[in-house]
Amino acid sequence: MMWNWQSGGWGMGLGIIFMVVFWVLIIAGIIFLIKWLVEGASRKGPSGSEESALDILKKRYARGEISKKEFEEKKKDLL
Repeated sequence: MMWNWQSGGWGMGLGIIFMVVFWVLIIAGIIFLIKWLVEGASRKGPSGSEESALDILKKRYARGEISKKEFEEKKKDLL
């Protein structure tokens, strides 16, 4: 039997195209999931939890970015 377009050639071609599109979407989804998980982990601190506002304030005071007066005022606002 000879192969021609009327005997299912288009159906076969569309099937291959849909299969390629399917796998591209699967791979893109896996890449997106990995990227989302990695970025989520990098947003958190080294211990796995986010720093509190008071911890950040203490670090700024320790580095000399704010004065003792500013530290005390901001600490009262937070607590």
